[in-house]
Amino acid sequence: MVGRITELPMKDNTKLIAAGRPHQRHAHPVNMPVERASTILFPTYDDYLEGARTINYGRLGTSSHRAFEEAITALEGGFETRLAPSGLQACNAALLAFISAGDHVLMTDAAYDPTRKFCDNFLKRFGVETTYYDPMATREDIAALMQPNTKVIFAESPGSLTFEVQDIPMLATAAHAGGAVLIVDNTWSGGYFCKPIALGADVSVQAATKYIVGHADCLIGTITSADERIAKKIYYALLQLGSNVSADDAYLALRGLRTLSTRLQRHEENALALAKWLSKREEVGQIIHPAFKSCPGHGVWKRDYTGSSGLFGVVLKPTPLAEIKIFFNALKLFGIGFSWGGFESLCVHTHPERYRSATTWEADGPVLRFHAGLEDIDDLKNDIDNAFTAMANAQK
Repeated sequence: MVGRITELPMKDNTKLIAAGRPHQRHAHPVNMPVERASTILFPTYDDYLEGARTINYGRLGTSSHRAFEEAITALEGGFETRLAPSGLQACNAALLAFISAGDHVLMTDAAYDPTRKFCDNFLKRFGVETTYYDPMATREDIAALMQPNTKVIFAESPGSLTFEVQDIPMLATAAHAGGAVLIVDNTWSGGYFCKPIALGADVSVQAATKYIVGHADCLIGTITSADERIAKKIYYALLQLGSNVSADDAYLALRGLRTLSTRLQRHEENALALAKWLSKREEVGQIIHPAFKSCPGHGVWKRDYTGSSGLFGVVLKPTPLAEIKIFFNALKLFGIGFSWGGFESLCVHTHPERYRSATTWEADGPVLRFHAGLEDIDDLKNDIDNAFTAMANAQK
């Protein structure tokens, strides 16, 4: 049985350790055990009726799921959290919870591309129209885009590839004035550096696959609701979609959560050190990092965030593709791979210009997305330096 120790006043670092643990048992393990189940049995008819309101079938979760949900709710500062089998499913289910055929969605133009595809392909089939808005839009801009049938404003802050930091309080005000809800993809902050619900959002979504799991070995998403009305809509959307998460994945995510603050501190330190170092390299034209004044929305980041994570972008000076390939092939510590948030450093070549419709992305050179892992910072710098050297030698 999961305790309610999180009802006590605690700071985030303590919540990450104390929440979602079986404190109500006289003698209990430190970690919530994995409870796998499909069928749940009840000793009496009254217990059966009570089970209908709590844990009653494996697809709806076991104590392993409830423990992780409780911990995320405490971290995000919401009313309730539900789980999805991936971050994308969390985004999609959150959207589906609030829209019907013929409705309208306002989606940030800096959104994660699979979220865009869900709107442009899946939702469009059911008569749901999506309008993309500039992530740096003003209150007046958003008000002009709102329609009588607008049910959702969806934000992703910072943007997935270009790191614009969005004004969540402004978007919440605009959404609520038009009778819509605000959903925020909060993955970059890990739920630690930013609290969208406290800023006015109705739903905070995370790809917990990333910083919360932290070990690149589990896919899972979280959907945290601001109040009971919102929570019911999320619950029934997931229920009717037949969505479920394995108890093993819930366990891995909860275990990863315990070290979130410690890992994020190292990710932040390494990313800032790398970004500052890269900004002085002759190969680099621009750094895109919310903690840098040059990043769109930097002022909002200073106001609404308590720190920065390990993910940022770099625009190189004009460089032929052949030399970019040499750079990547020379990397030893930075893996070439999708996702981020694990203990390892990553680097990928991105193309933001391919995923814009309301705005235009223009850069003088190739855009690289770096994820600073937990390795020694000098080794990471040396790895990049060697890759730049290999690229330069190819020019001779």
